[in-house]
Amino acid sequence: MPSFVKFIKDILTNKRKLEDFGTITLIKECSTIIQTKLPSKLKDPSSFSIPCLIGNFNFLSPLCDLGVGVSIMLLSVARRIRLPEIQPTTITLQLADRVIRHPCGVIKDGLLKVGKLYILVDFIVLEMEEDPEILIILGLLFLATAGALINVREGKITLKV
Repeated sequence: MPSFVKFIKDILTNKRKLEDFGTITLIKECSTIIQTKLPSKLKDPSSFSIPCLIGNFNFLSPLCDLGVGVSIMLLSVARRIRLPEIQPTTITLQLADRVIRHPCGVIKDGLLKVGKLYILVDFIVLEMEEDPEILIILGLLFLATAGALINVREGKITLKV
């Protein structure tokens, strides 16, 4: 018989009974700490909108998404704004629904105005069906370039270029 079998048998046959329960009185500070509620959860700011201007075209609610690495513009919008030349690219994008898209090209250093600030943004240009609500998507690189500080508690974003 292996030695561990004897050990397990000994544990199972010599069960210890639970002793009587006791009451412990806590001091006021401990009681307060235990009874205080946890702070409420704050809403995840994974996406929001920042009004901006490109050329003479005013975007009232472009989607700014923390989960997107690149900034995206629709081909129809790029043609309307008459941005600098769209440079060809070999980039392949996998969207959230796992669809693979091949962009029409890239717009380097597009000038984007947010409030009084001018920020250079690189856009990936996609040919897709136009959604009037979301004409451009500003990604994480835009926020990094703009020096964005997001205050979740107050619901404010500060850009420090």
